[in-house]
Amino acid sequence: MTAKKQPSFAIQPRPAPQPTFRSGSVARMARMPVSTLRIWEQRYRAVRPTTAPSGHRLYSAADVQRVLLLRQLTEQGHAIGSIAALDPAQLQQVARTQMDSAAGNGVQSAAPQMAALRLTVVGRALALRLQRRAVVQRLQHPWQVTAVFDSLAEAAHAASGAAVDLLLWQAPGLQADALPELRAAQKAWRARQVAVTYRFAGATATSAFAATGAAVVREPDDDDALGAWVASLQAALASDAEEPVSRPVPLDTVHLAAGEVAPRRFDDATLTTFAGLSSTIACECPRHVAELLMQLSNFESYSADCASRSPADAELHAYLRRVAGASRTLFESALERVAHQEGLMLP
Repeated sequence: MTAKKQPSFAIQPRPAPQPTFRSGSVARMARMPVSTLRIWEQRYRAVRPTTAPSGHRLYSAADVQRVLLLRQLTEQGHAIGSIAALDPAQLQQVARTQMDSAAGNGVQSAAPQMAALRLTVVGRALALRLQRRAVVQRLQHPWQVTAVFDSLAEAAHAASGAAVDLLLWQAPGLQADALPELRAAQKAWRARQVAVTYRFAGATATSAFAATGAAVVREPDDDDALGAWVASLQAALASDAEEPVSRPVPLDTVHLAAGEVAPRRFDDATLTTFAGLSSTIACECPRHVAELLMQLSNFESYSADCASRSPADAELHAYLRRVAGASRTLFESALERVAHQEGLMLP
């Protein structure tokens, strides 16, 4: 009798897990705000990531490649609404057509190039630096300098009436009392955004200007670093022109009068939890901002205690408490912005 042959079962190897990426990582790779990526998903269905049990959106390697190609094409002037529904082969064809057009072989692009962003510069030395090769090589979008002035007063007086995208001011020394002059220049040029570089400034002045929504930075000595900063301004302006997002606080609504500051919005437990969340992403800014907030809040409380315990130093410590409180409120807003940018949920 022949024994029955037992069936053999080959053990199939498990497929290797596919890499996945969270929205903050994808946005950084594509050099775009997380908010814009969400608009592409929700409004245009340009990419459809999966959702993890935790609620985070997860992108496959193919999703990332699609986002990068879409980003490249939008930087070249294509509207996201016109290319969001194209399949990979069609997107590649559009990209090839764009390259052929750039090479000058007569093939027309599928969409017109983006209009040049308009810039007014206050500070002739800075205007000269913007023309240097290391800076120009960093630019991602067309850029047109409409006028260059020596002072804010000259800029406000000589405005042409045409609106610009950015008013860029080079301030050797930054003082809070220059806010009215900057406000006048911004209104005269109808600038959508204001950016300030400075050589020397105190914390009070930089906080006052930052509170208006202006981009404020100590002027980089290195041209490559300056180019990177200008490129980040360009990217924000281009993204805002495509899909309006939250606007900065108008300069004429900011009040610098001293007074009681708002109470804390986040306690130490909340900030500690948030700082732990940020360890899962490459950018450490969420953790740094949360830790700075805890330090500012604790110093604010410490100054309040000192003011009540030491009558001789009450005025000084009351002042320090107000400064710490004002700084805390700025960093609380910064924390919300960082959380939104990185796709993190504040507890």
